[in-house]
Amino acid sequence: LALLPRAGGELRAFVVAHSHMDVGWVYTVQESMHAYAANVYTTVIEELMKGKQRKFIAVEQEFFRLWWDMVATDTQKQQVHQLLQEGRLEFVIGGQVMHDEAVTLIDDQILQLTASHGFAECRFSFVFCLLLHCVPYTVNAFHITVLDPDLSLVLLSTYKLQFVWRGSPSLSERQEIFTHVMDQYSYCTPSQLPFSNRSGFFWNGFATFPDPPKDGVYPNMSLPVTDANLHLYAQTMVANIKERAAWFRTGEVLWPWVSAWSVFALEETGTLQSYSNMDLLVDYINKHSAEFGVTVQYATVSDYFQAIYSRNLTWEIRDSQDFLPYSTEPFQAWTGFYTSRSTLKGIARRASSLLYAGESFFTQYVWKHPEGSICKCKALKQLQSLRWAVSEVQHHDGITGTESPKVKDMYLNNLMYGMSNVKKLMASIIFDINNAKKSGEVYSSVYTTDSGKPDVDLYVVVYNPLAWNITTFVKVSVSSEAMSVYDELGYSVPAQVQSSVESQSTYDLYILVAISGLSYRKYSIKPLDGKQSAFIGTSIKYRRRDLTRTDRRSRQLFPVVNNCYQIVFDQNTNLMHSITERETNQTVQFTQEFLEYHVNGDTKKGPISDNYLFAPNASAVPVSKAVGLEVMSGNLMTEIRQYFYSNITSQDYIYAVYTRLYSVPEGYDGKLLCHRIEQEYSAGPLELNREAVLRTSTNLNTKQLLYTDNNGYQMQKRPFKAYVNNTVARNYYPMVQTAYIEDDTTRLMLLAERAHGVSSQGNGQVEVKYKLLFLFLGEHNFMAADNIMVRPVIWLILGTKALTNTLYRTSGLALEHRPVVMFGALSGNCSVSYAALEEKAYHLLCLCLGSISKKPFTLPQCPSQVHACDGCKQKQGDADFSRVLLRIRHLYEVGEDPVLSQPVMVDLKNLLKGLGSVMAVEERSLTGTWDVNTLEPWKWKTAQYPGKSRWN
Repeated sequence: LALLPRAGGELRAFVVAHSHMDVGWVYTVQESMHAYAANVYTTVIEELMKGKQRKFIAVEQEFFRLWWDMVATDTQKQQVHQLLQEGRLEFVIGGQVMHDEAVTLIDDQILQLTASHGFAECRFSFVFCLLLHCVPYTVNAFHITVLDPDLSLVLLSTYKLQFVWRGSPSLSERQEIFTHVMDQYSYCTPSQLPFSNRSGFFWNGFATFPDPPKDGVYPNMSLPVTDANLHLYAQTMVANIKERAAWFRTGEVLWPWVSAWSVFALEETGTLQSYSNMDLLVDYINKHSAEFGVTVQYATVSDYFQAIYSRNLTWEIRDSQDFLPYSTEPFQAWTGFYTSRSTLKGIARRASSLLYAGESFFTQYVWKHPEGSICKCKALKQLQSLRWAVSEVQHHDGITGTESPKVKDMYLNNLMYGMSNVKKLMASIIFDINNAKKSGEVYSSVYTTDSGKPDVDLYVVVYNPLAWNITTFVKVSVSSEAMSVYDELGYSVPAQVQSSVESQSTYDLYILVAISGLSYRKYSIKPLDGKQSAFIGTSIKYRRRDLTRTDRRSRQLFPVVNNCYQIVFDQNTNLMHSITERETNQTVQFTQEFLEYHVNGDTKKGPISDNYLFAPNASAVPVSKAVGLEVMSGNLMTEIRQYFYSNITSQDYIYAVYTRLYSVPEGYDGKLLCHRIEQEYSAGPLELNREAVLRTSTNLNTKQLLYTDNNGYQMQKRPFKAYVNNTVARNYYPMVQTAYIEDDTTRLMLLAERAHGVSSQGNGQVEVKYKLLFLFLGEHNFMAADNIMVRPVIWLILGTKALTNTLYRTSGLALEHRPVVMFGALSGNCSVSYAALEEKAYHLLCLCLGSISKKPFTLPQCPSQVHACDGCKQKQGDADFSRVLLRIRHLYEVGEDPVLSQPVMVDLKNLLKGLGSVMAVEERSLTGTWDVNTLEPWKWKTAQYPGKSRWN
């Protein structure tokens, strides 16, 4: 490429030293700490102290936190403080992990930043906020590494690897982020030396497992810099700097140094140090800068961005469109991880939802029951265990499903341990509020009628974690059909019991609950005692249909109806035929069936379809030759059970769909409940090299235009694109919470409780992919396979655009934050209510306790806040619970709805009146760490008409 005129001056290379250490990929956190991670921080601090010019950036805080708590000496901790104050050690973003961008919820991204910012703020105070001006409230600049190759080529060829990104239509120029797309070398140092067959600039080599080498000699170590090769090394480095400079507008060149799995060896091993070698190069190039046309300096990322900012250039604007899907090559579409390890994705989201509930429940308890007997010290530790676990799994090799099996088990174990702690805390609070004695386990997955204590009621306690009133069903497994359900006042509660889809020895009891926001109620379940019983669902089983012999032109239709929808099934095929939205009488042709993609599993034939990539050999093909049908009908709910078989005589089904349509009695607010079609799927196990999709086909004229959400936050338009290669895979996108298709009048929305890959491969179609067989092929030739069954849930909403707009945001949150159900034995009344939101255009993101009042707000986790328990005699003055972190989010983007997108006034005194009097309000960063009035975001000069950009 010809060089563009630059902004003046010689080339300045910013050498940014880093070590990319994954928190859980091939190896567990414990294994990585032992093998190399602790060694990195010990050695880096030691090496930085040897030269004032040396600098280093750290990204993921989990390893640093463990090093700080378990390894670092007092002297090393003092040195860290000094280095931070001098700007020579920098925490980039400062999250516990480097979270994934595609399959994580925005709530969980904020959580993992909050957890780690709180840790750093407790220990380093004002020196922590060094880069990105205290994310996530104001992000000044950041890097992107992997893009679609076609887009990368456009940016590269038009010198647009740097631009200003306006990520939010609502915030527009108030939230501008300078974006730097990494060049073809990514975040790595050039690996090849023209004068040696060894890799370049890796003077301490790569990590080894399970133990570091005893002699300190790591594999893949580069040639040391000597007098004989110093000039050759300098020539290689300068050539790479100039190559990179050709793609950018200014003379500042970001030169990342070191890469994934690289380590720094200890001084006492006698191995030449990375910094010692680089010092020689930096000095040599700078002494010969006239010859080379380049100067070199150690830098942090903020040093580089500050230099770019000081140029005061005018930059083009990119609108709110994201960069998905990612690809590294035309046949390497990174769209497989949207679906990998669906079970882990589901548990991670349930854990996040439980934490959300536990935080608000504990906050209310502390405020409403200040003299309660619950040990606050222990409670904070219980909550913190789940905060760390949920934060940890957001890693880009965690919730993505791209980790090895043992690392997956590590994530699951940590999540289950934290969830157990929070469940115990919530149950203990309920017992304490009601002055009850604990009797055995206070929660379980199956409810039985034999308590052995006739004087104590059997109960289900249901907590609504949302800030508005809900009407919904909760499901309880019981051992008998003959059941009655009562509320805390003894009134009969509508319920329906029917045979279980999961077990032949139990029944599913659906209880209709109506609960105020941030409140809980108690429901007693008793064997039939002559009073009103729960409705008993009746079953009708239809003959299994052979799809290979069915004439689909003939119809034998029957309807399933509630107040909002009529769903029609065809007995000739046992498949769904159509759905009618009853308010407008609009009917949409609607069919669903499972298909499978045959994917490449042979590395000799190209990239395989593994945890990362989706590599289909061709279009998906139908797999079910026969469909069975059972309809379970009752006064409150109709459940349609469809079973998909490989042939007409198969004993076991491969796939199943359970569709539930609810009917709400008079006197209940059933708008959301009535307007959702709940579907639960059972898929797997599958044959090798197969990936399954549930394809929904309609007669909507969608032109293959799909909409999916970014992180449960804002919607993105996904037009179908034809590519020369790999068109199917490159038209898959993540559905974190929401996806929809629409025509001019009607919209079909899908709401999910875990991330999936979705696509529209045909007009009027949307398909959700299920990857059940995982093949992990890491850089270390590690391979393992799983083949499991998954049971995800998706809610469907069909209707006009106006109707679906009013429903989908609140319905998505209702699915994400379903009521917390606890089982046990409790005497006396049990009902607590707090203030609820009347307006549903905004959502209470967080209601959490704060920290010491004289410090910036952090979640309680400092040593002075979560201190050692001494018989739970908490020290006076340590933790101050008078501050509450309240996050509120508007649910609608500007222009999304003529009414709901309007600004909303929030009366905080009224909102929080159930907790006490509001004495003062401060607007903080989203992590709670900084007063927004102290933040000074950079103002970038931008082009006047961003819409005319060639790649917008």
